[in-house]
Amino acid sequence: MTEETNIGVLYAPEPFLYPAGFRFDLQRFAAEDEGRTEEPTEKKLREAREKGQVAKTQELPQAVVVIFGFLIIFFFASWIYDSIAAMTRHYMSSFSRFSLTERSALIELYKVSMESAKILLPLFIGVSIAAFLGDVVQVGFQVSTHPLKFDPSKIKFDPATMMRKVFFSKQVAMNLFKSMFKVIVIGFVAYLIIASDYDEILKTPDVSIAMALRITGTMALKIILWAAAIILVLSIPDYIFQKREFIDSLKMTKQELKEEMKETAGDPYIRARLREMQRENVLKNMIREVPKADVVVTNPTHFAVALKYDNNIMDAPMVIAKGVDSMALRIRQVARDNDVMLVENRPLAQELYRRLEVGDVIPEDLFYAVTMIYAELYRKRGVRRAM
Repeated sequence: MTEETNIGVLYAPEPFLYPAGFRFDLQRFAAEDEGRTEEPTEKKLREAREKGQVAKTQELPQAVVVIFGFLIIFFFASWIYDSIAAMTRHYMSSFSRFSLTERSALIELYKVSMESAKILLPLFIGVSIAAFLGDVVQVGFQVSTHPLKFDPSKIKFDPATMMRKVFFSKQVAMNLFKSMFKVIVIGFVAYLIIASDYDEILKTPDVSIAMALRITGTMALKIILWAAAIILVLSIPDYIFQKREFIDSLKMTKQELKEEMKETAGDPYIRARLREMQRENVLKNMIREVPKADVVVTNPTHFAVALKYDNNIMDAPMVIAKGVDSMALRIRQVARDNDVMLVENRPLAQELYRRLEVGDVIPEDLFYAVTMIYAELYRKRGVRRAM
């Protein structure tokens, strides 16, 4: 008992006393989002997306950019080499004939700039497309200027919060793990590739410049592609982590959830979504009731109405499911799968669908037509039992 009491005292959340007498409350490091236990609503997620706040990993676009960039360099290497070599030969062979004036220097600078832009243009286009695709694949296409807006209210100087975010947050721990993983694994892969090509590297002083560049370029390409592949693999757990952190950052308190429900009660989007969910529930319940039906009256293709009659609890047959077009097709298919009799009666099916809702009993003016259908149903059941 004494030992438990000591442990409790040892870990009690008392302010820490520094030797100089400075008291620091460790409770400042408690989670600032304490009490946010409710999952974010669709409205909260939609508003966050409109503000440019989405869950994504930076590893995927980085890997895609690296792969695209080095593939472009690899396939355009010969053209790039020839362009640089031609430009070098031009200036090295005609340098002595240049008349260096301000105007001629500007002209030559313009020429060099245009030639460099021509060389870099395929690389720029390729990596831009790769960066765009790396983000679109994760979050879709969404344009938002909200992250560019300056909000002074977000500038708060809170040393405890800053210390917690810098040294004790899960995001910092994940970034540290990713950095260490990439350094160790990519370094090991680079070592293996260099070791395997070591003999070729030793030959570079004895071969032409073009051949030396090809040897080193091929080796660099292999290292980069392997590194990009490793980053791609790393992007999968990182995306899962970022998604979870994003959802946690948007969690709401119970009070916030209640206030949002009050605010969105008249929101057309919410009302439409609720109606859609109610309609889906009704459709699911109807399909679930079709196997219990006695008979399904069809149009034969556009309408289907399922009827059920239990003389112990019902005064007349009841409509337990109905549908038009694709829903009618589903009702007929479920009826066939469960050996429910299908009866083709165009006017009766249209009348039942138009006048009655699910749960309504057959009105008196339709008794005779429905009775004839049930008479045929009982006759067939009797024949089956006799057989």
